[in-house]
Amino acid sequence: MHPRFLLALTPLMFTTMANAVDCDNASDQATLNQCASQQHAAADKELNALYQQISTRLKGNPDSKKLWVDAQRSWIAFRDAECKFSASGVEGGSVYPLIYGNCITQLTKARIETFKTYLKCQEGDLGCPVPGV
Repeated sequence: MHPRFLLALTPLMFTTMANAVDCDNASDQATLNQCASQQHAAADKELNALYQQISTRLKGNPDSKKLWVDAQRSWIAFRDAECKFSASGVEGGSVYPLIYGNCITQLTKARIETFKTYLKCQEGDLGCPVPGV
């Protein structure tokens, strides 16, 4: 291998190694913050997948779909405001991203459970806003 090629790859190798974070053994604030961010991203990905499934089920009912979109937008605004408040005691500190991220993840996971309940609706269940399959 040509030395210039090896030097060109070296930054990529370090970048890849630097992105691998051991969240089970995180011991510094920067790593804890990064782990909180990764947990939020994973929960958000699951939430979005479930959101799309429900949206698909509601495609035949534009009024319900509009209510669904409005509810989710309102929930996101609530979640963000709640977590800003929840983390306000440490605003500006290095622990803020961890506290804020944990709050976002916790509320997102609760919303995921709500979505899962909606997706379990049985046909004919008048108390459920999402049609069963």
